[in-house]
Amino acid sequence: MAKSSADDAELRRACAAAVAASGARGEDVAFSIRVAKGRGIFEKLGRLAKPRVLALTVKQSSRGEANKAFLRVLKYSSGAVLEPAKLYKLKHLTKVEVISNDPSGCTFVLGFDNLRSQSVAPPQWTMRNIDDRNRLLFCILNMCKEILSYLPKVVGIDIVELALWAKENTLTIDNQLSTQDGQETSVATQTERKVTVTVENDLVSQAKEEEEDMEALLDTYVMGIGEADAFSERLKQELVALEAANVYQLLESEPLIEEVLQGLDAASATVDDMDEWLRIFNLKLRHMREDIASIESRNNGLEMQSVNNKGLMEELDKLLERLRIPQEFAASLTGGSFEESRMLKNVEACEWLTGAIRTLEVPNLDPCYVNMRAVREKKAELEKLKTTFVRRASEFLRNYFSSLVDFMISDKSYFSQRGQLKRPDHADLRYKCRTYARLLQHLKSLDKSCLGPLRKAYCHSLNLLLRREAREFANELRASTKAPKNPAVWLEGSGGSGHNGSSADTSTVSDAYSKMLTIFIPLLVDESSFFAHFMCFEVPALVPAGSPNANKSKSGGNDADDDLGLMDPDGNDLKPDSTSAELGTLNEALQELLDGIQEDFYAVVDWAYKIDPLRCISMHGITERYLSGQKADAAGFVRKLLDDLESRISVQFSRFIDEACHQIERNERNVRQTGILAYIPRFAVLASRMEQYIQGQSRDLIDKAYTKLVSTMFATLEKIAQSDPKTADIVLIENYAAFQNSLYDLANVVPTLAKFYHQASESYELACTRHISSLIYLQFERLFQFNRKVEELTYTIAAEEIPFQLGLSKTDLRRVLKSSLSGIDKSIGAMYRRLQKTLTSDELFPSLWDKCKKEFLDKYESFVQMVTRIYGNEPIMSVNEMKEVLASF
Repeated sequence: MAKSSADDAELRRACAAAVAASGARGEDVAFSIRVAKGRGIFEKLGRLAKPRVLALTVKQSSRGEANKAFLRVLKYSSGAVLEPAKLYKLKHLTKVEVISNDPSGCTFVLGFDNLRSQSVAPPQWTMRNIDDRNRLLFCILNMCKEILSYLPKVVGIDIVELALWAKENTLTIDNQLSTQDGQETSVATQTERKVTVTVENDLVSQAKEEEEDMEALLDTYVMGIGEADAFSERLKQELVALEAANVYQLLESEPLIEEVLQGLDAASATVDDMDEWLRIFNLKLRHMREDIASIESRNNGLEMQSVNNKGLMEELDKLLERLRIPQEFAASLTGGSFEESRMLKNVEACEWLTGAIRTLEVPNLDPCYVNMRAVREKKAELEKLKTTFVRRASEFLRNYFSSLVDFMISDKSYFSQRGQLKRPDHADLRYKCRTYARLLQHLKSLDKSCLGPLRKAYCHSLNLLLRREAREFANELRASTKAPKNPAVWLEGSGGSGHNGSSADTSTVSDAYSKMLTIFIPLLVDESSFFAHFMCFEVPALVPAGSPNANKSKSGGNDADDDLGLMDPDGNDLKPDSTSAELGTLNEALQELLDGIQEDFYAVVDWAYKIDPLRCISMHGITERYLSGQKADAAGFVRKLLDDLESRISVQFSRFIDEACHQIERNERNVRQTGILAYIPRFAVLASRMEQYIQGQSRDLIDKAYTKLVSTMFATLEKIAQSDPKTADIVLIENYAAFQNSLYDLANVVPTLAKFYHQASESYELACTRHISSLIYLQFERLFQFNRKVEELTYTIAAEEIPFQLGLSKTDLRRVLKSSLSGIDKSIGAMYRRLQKTLTSDELFPSLWDKCKKEFLDKYESFVQMVTRIYGNEPIMSVNEMKEVLASF
């Protein structure tokens, strides 16, 4: 066996020095060997292979703990000195796998369990030969067995072959010490012998156990290991014998089956007898039930008479109780105070009064008692109490609402002030109103007509407060918002290519509008919801789905709004119908409650429009978002307010678009326009800014604006081009090209602009075709006019007669060819210069000249084909020669 690097004492000493230099103390190098690091067999021979040294070290524990084993990876530094690269703990080693893709068998992978959760591939190594691989694997397995008391899983290598290799390559122990005269020392440690012996015993023992089991099985049949066919035949015979025994067993069990069938017949006969007995008993029981029923009917008659007499006495006692009026309730209803401390007693008195009136009505009182004098007198007394209490309570609540709002309006701390925006807070107002929520519910049950004046009084008082809050908030919001003072002029025809205000940041304007909606729309919705519940409207839920207040009833906490649920005087929840007739009344009341507040929203919209009209796009999207969240019918006025805001924003934006169109149309009045019109590049900037401002579903608004603007631009461009027929096509070519260049990126993402982009492209191609044709006919008029005359005659006379027509003879053809093609270089050069002179944009010239050459070649090729067909072999410049002439330009 060739000498391995594992026997290199110098390598082992270098590894020990590198380990000591890394700061590790108490580690002994038990084994070291050179390897090549790589990812496969093909990298082994390439430049990607990296030489490394693997060293197995053992750290002795001084505290009686178990020793620790490590696998260290060492690399060569620039000075050919070993230095540590990586460290693996052998206690984490779970698998040793030899790569099957490597035909040499020298590549293996060490699998560590602490690398499974990381994005790091297991370390893969390639040894120089099989012996080096086996040396390293034996040493690793032995250290795991001796120090860690376990063996990792071995995959891809035959354990028997590994054990045989261990027997053949057992190292001899030669412990020679180094001498002072420098002789080489060969040291083989006792560890390597342990590697061979321990692992060999473990692996060989497994193979021996399997072999002994197989020999024991064969010994039972008195066969050898080579008699496989006889062994198989013997097993088949035994299987047939077993199947025959099973069939015999089934035949032997037939008498037992007959005994079971006889038992089943006997049981069936017994069941029939029992069924006959049950029929007899059922007949006797039916006669007994008839006798019992007749006895019960006589007893029921007697009991009914006794119960009726008792019920009559109880009914008369209840009637007397209904006709009695408690003294404490009468005092509260006629002259009691409505202070907060006495509200509980007032509510109890209302509940009693409502119940007393209801008990004297026909559904709850027997009709035979209605016309009794005592009942009629008591009804009149209760009606008088009800009228007195309703009048007193209504007067108190009207005055209370007015005084409560007047107090808040007189206190300036409730409103926004200079330098301070204040969010309206109605928590205290609602808390005080909730004290009388139950009272209002009872007033509704007593006299529903009294709620109309109360609702008007509440709406009038709260409307003053809401308008004052909105006005102060809007004024301070506009004053505190920093925005450019000069309005933007986007598409003005004069003043150069720049436009004023296009780069100024006006996001604060839309932010101010959003803040206005964020503060007041939820407030108005909450006020509408509170008003509907507080004033006892039987309508569906008012808070839109998804709003912060939508789940209050599900929170289960001590929510103060729970007192506003619709209930009857008995405390039962009402279930309002979505088609309630009160919905229209509620919307009218909300109109009165919130009317006038829209003016402050309009003022903010107009102010934002004056600063930056394009901010109408952002405000439109913000309004749509809020509008989509208002789904409750009871918040109808809020939806109407948002609809009006959206309409006003759309009108203002349409006004801006109309002004922009007027600015574009003013270009038409100029005396003469050449080059690219000013509004073409400005529109691209305007469109980019509009796309930045889109929010929500404002796409339709923007697309309509694009349609109107671009249609006006194209119509104005056509009119300007028609003012001077000589330069009409040039103006169209340059401006349509500029339109496409400036809107190329936007047209890829905006379908409306893509439609106009294709329209501009088609108009550009038509203008190019007209202009190129005019240039060609101007320079070669006689040539192609001759061709057109011949083509026209081909429809009326035969082709062979055309050369004999006046002006179309061969002599005439030669004259035309001489006059048109004798100085072809000069003619094409003149056409080249004329096209270059007419264009003001140098960028368009190369493409237009290419189109011109192609068009000229197509016409000339048609002319040559005509000459060949009509005039035979008349000499003429070929198409290829003409291509060479054109190629020089």
